[in-house]
Amino acid sequence: MIPLDIPGFGLLRLEHLVLDFNGTLALDGALLPGVAGALRSLAGSLDLHVVTADTHGGCARALAGLPVRLTVLPPGAEHEAKREAVRALGAEACVAVGNGRNDALMLAEAALGVAVVQGECASAEAVRAADLIAPDILAALGLLLRPARILAGLRR
Repeated sequence: MIPLDIPGFGLLRLEHLVLDFNGTLALDGALLPGVAGALRSLAGSLDLHVVTADTHGGCARALAGLPVRLTVLPPGAEHEAKREAVRALGAEACVAVGNGRNDALMLAEAALGVAVVQGECASAEAVRAADLIAPDILAALGLLLRPARILAGLRR
């Protein structure tokens, strides 16, 4: 768990990290450099979940051996299914990271939503729904590895 009391934002007790795959952890279906190590480092503090429509069909292979729970969503209403995944875990204990339009509801639902803007860009809807915007996935995961960075970005 990552506890963090943020003046003007509130108390966070983060237990789950919910991640999109394509555009967030991966580019064109390939896991981005440095992601595997960062996920391994975070596994001691958070339960890691990847919830994806698996656009390129290779996320299970790309995530093999990593400490994540993978949920591949069936086609249709992925945006609602991602929000429901956060709700099922307890939104108040979740941080969500994504970039796509189908991530916006989960970013808004989670106690902390982080949008990433990298090779596959980020939808305006995801950016509006997020609490923080990160330039890439390693910066987003770095927020959780060094939680004082979250405080710097969110306090009033």
